[in-house]
Amino acid sequence: MAEIQFDPATHPHRRLNPLTGEHVLVSPHRTKRPWLGQTEPPQQSNLPQYDPQCYLCPGNTRAGGQRNEKYEHTMVFENDFAAVLPPPGPAAPPAPHPLLTTEPVQGGCDVICFHPRHDLTLARLPPNDIRRIIDEWCAIYKKRGAQEGIQYVQIFENKGAMMGCSNPHPHGQVWSLSAVPSLPATELSNLKRYSLSTPASDAPRGPFNRACLLCDYVHYEVSVAQDEGRVVLKNEHWVALVSWWATWPFEVMLLPYKRHVPSIVHLTPEEKASFAQMLSQLTIRYDNLFSCSFAYSMGIHQRPIPPKSDDVPEEQDEENLAHLHLHFAPPLLRSASVRKFLVGFELMAEPQRDLTPEQAAQRLRGLSDVHYLEVPDSADNVSATQGVDATNS
Repeated sequence: MAEIQFDPATHPHRRLNPLTGEHVLVSPHRTKRPWLGQTEPPQQSNLPQYDPQCYLCPGNTRAGGQRNEKYEHTMVFENDFAAVLPPPGPAAPPAPHPLLTTEPVQGGCDVICFHPRHDLTLARLPPNDIRRIIDEWCAIYKKRGAQEGIQYVQIFENKGAMMGCSNPHPHGQVWSLSAVPSLPATELSNLKRYSLSTPASDAPRGPFNRACLLCDYVHYEVSVAQDEGRVVLKNEHWVALVSWWATWPFEVMLLPYKRHVPSIVHLTPEEKASFAQMLSQLTIRYDNLFSCSFAYSMGIHQRPIPPKSDDVPEEQDEENLAHLHLHFAPPLLRSASVRKFLVGFELMAEPQRDLTPEQAAQRLRGLSDVHYLEVPDSADNVSATQGVDATNS
């Protein structure tokens, strides 16, 4: 009997996520299965430029009674319904049992309105406006990270009702905590373990001139594995790719690849401009995929808080083992109305996906960098093909 040759585009297999230490089961043979399950209502795309009932539009009154300023670019305010409260907080009560411990958490939650227009998203904003958002992220990261007791600052955006977004006005959030949450703590631990156990290669290096997991990985993707096809977009400083271990159908990781960058405050002005360009082009392709306002959750992972002093040189700062990267986790699978659910086996065993990361990247890479609502015939735009390198688009 002839030996069967393994084909990753056909045969089921597991892939390891080195950032989390978890596996994802890839089942490419299931992409043709019929779907008779739940479908989602279409995302509203004909929003007004200003909504008098919106809590985030300029000049409107929020649910807590505060009135928004009549902002012209971005606006930041403390969340009226914050998930954590500022210090001082109460001490932990005695544990009734060693397995039933309590850890009090303090901090703050901020909301960032990306733009005064109610009907716009990152995909519809010009890069200059996205650059202002990046600057606001940096300002809040530095402000909250410098506060007494804050150990971690998480910047994120939920876009779309199916991702739990309670208001369509373009906005994101920043949660600052007195503890490092589980997922980034796991990533940081694995980045450190890799740095201590792996010989340095010809890829960019982290502090102490040691190997960096993400530097090594992205160097392989852009320099060696180009024919494997996981890169979606690339410009002078940043690359967007569907990682080898991606869980969600069109999940994308966005990160700098030319050098080791620990956080957004370490970016140069040129890298920030390049960052804004990539955020624009990636989110446009997301919307073009199914000709809809594409839902996702996005989060920035970086060093937990910015450096508080210059006493420790950057190349000798253990916290700089972190490598700045963004996770985009979108739920849509087959169309604007069919989403992926992490249920059953995925809740009780490990994540699973049908579409391979390479197939997902190919579909995103082949989309236009012109938003489908910006051209007379959106169908032609969605089917147009563009090159991988964003600088040549």
